[in-house]
Amino acid sequence: MTAHNFNPSILREYDIRGIVGETLFEEDATAIGRAFGTFLTQIGRTNIAVGYDGRSTSPPMKTALIKGLISTGIDVFDIGMGPTPMLYYATYELDAGGGIMITGSHNPPSHNGFKMMLDGKSFYGAQIQELGALCAKGEFATGSGSSIDSPLMSRYVQRLLQDFKPGRDLSVVWDCGNGATGEVLRKVVSELPGRHLLLYEEIDGTFPNHHPDPTVEENLQDLIRTVKGVDADLGIAFDGDGDRIGVVDGLGRILWGDQLLAVLAKEVLATRPGAAIIADVKASQILFDAVEKLGGTPIMWKTGHSLIKSKMQEVKAPLAGEMSGHIFYNDHYYGFDDALYVALRLLNIIGETETSLEKMRDQLPEMINTPELRFDCPDDEKFDVVTRVQADLKAVDANFSDIDGVRVNTEDGWWLLRASNTQAVLVARCEASDEAGLARLKVQLQACLKKANVAAPDF
Repeated sequence: MTAHNFNPSILREYDIRGIVGETLFEEDATAIGRAFGTFLTQIGRTNIAVGYDGRSTSPPMKTALIKGLISTGIDVFDIGMGPTPMLYYATYELDAGGGIMITGSHNPPSHNGFKMMLDGKSFYGAQIQELGALCAKGEFATGSGSSIDSPLMSRYVQRLLQDFKPGRDLSVVWDCGNGATGEVLRKVVSELPGRHLLLYEEIDGTFPNHHPDPTVEENLQDLIRTVKGVDADLGIAFDGDGDRIGVVDGLGRILWGDQLLAVLAKEVLATRPGAAIIADVKASQILFDAVEKLGGTPIMWKTGHSLIKSKMQEVKAPLAGEMSGHIFYNDHYYGFDDALYVALRLLNIIGETETSLEKMRDQLPEMINTPELRFDCPDDEKFDVVTRVQADLKAVDANFSDIDGVRVNTEDGWWLLRASNTQAVLVARCEASDEAGLARLKVQLQACLKKANVAAPDF
C-alpha cells in the first residue's frame, strides 16, 4: 500500500491530535487505521472497538479510520457516539483487541484526534512514533475485515450504576459543557434518587455555552452560579469527552484534582489499608500527607493519563489522579479515567454520611499555592532547560525529586518545574503554608530559570 506521512505536529505523547483541514485530514485517519490494524495482526488480535465524540468532523473521520482498519483484515465494533470512557469500557465488554476514540477532548471545535488502546493498555509515547514510522514505510497488513454496528450505551450506563449505593437524597447540578457525556448522563440521572439539574447536556461540538475544560475556573462559572442559586449539595462538570471531572461544593468553591482525590482516597483506604494511591507531581503535599495519615502508600508520579495508568498497573494501585481532573479507579472498576464513574463514587461518599462536601473540603489543611503556571518555551529547548535546572540543583545538593522535571522541597514548601509533553511550554507551580513562604519559593524558581538562561516570567 501507499506510504503516508503525517504532519509531525499531530503525533503527540498521549494521542494523535491536530487541526482538521490544516494539520489533520481524513487521509490521516485511514493511514492510522491501516497502521493500527497492522499492529493488531502482529499480536494475533482480530478486532477493535471504535467510538467518536460530538464534533462535526468526527463521523467522517470515523468512516475514514474504519476504512483503513478493515483493509488490514480487522473486524470493527462501531459503538457510535459517546464519551471516551464508554470506548474504554467497550474494549473490555466486547473483548476487543484494541480501541480507538475519535475525539478532540477539551480542545477547540476545529481540533480533532485519536486516543488509542492496544491489548488492554494505553497506546502512547514511542508507540505513536512507531505508528508514524510504519505509515512512512507503507508496509501494512492486508485483508478483508468488516464493520459491525455495536451500540452498547445501555450496557455502559448499567455498568456505571452497578457500584452506586443509594444514600441520603442529594441535590446535584451537572454541567456537560455540550460535550459527549450528555446522552449517557441523562440516562444515568434518571436512575438516581434526589434532585438533578443538567446544564448544557445537548451534544454540540461547537461548544456554544463555554469551553468544555473543567480545570479552568472561568468555565465553571455557570455551574457555580447554579449550585448556589438552587442551593444544591454540589456541582459536577465534565470535559469534552468525559474522561476529566470538575467538582464544586455547595458553597460554589472548586475542589481541584488533588483535593478531590484526598476525599475519594478515604473510602478506598477504609477497605484497602496500605494500598498505593498515585498522584502526579503537580499535586499538593496535602494529598500525599492525607494518604499517609489514612494508612495508604502515597506515590508521586509523572504527569500524563497514559503514564499514570501504566504505573497503576505496575503497582496495582486502586486509585490515582491528576491535577488535570483525570481520576482513575481500579477499585471495583477497570483502571481507566472515567469522570462519570468518579462522579457516582463521589455521590456514594457524600450520600452515606451527613457530612457535606464543603465540610470534607474544610477538613483538609489550608495551603497557599499558585495555579498551574505555563509559559512558552520552544519544543526543542524545553527539556534542555529542565536538564540544566536539575544539574544546578544537584551542584548545591538541593532536596528535590526528578520523577518528572524537578520538584524542589524547602522549609517553606515546594516548587515544581517540568516540560509539557503536549505543548511548547514549561509548567511551574509553587505551594507554601503562608504568603511570605510562597513569595520566597517564587524567587527561588525565578532564580533557577535565570541561571538556566531562561527569561523568567513574572509570577
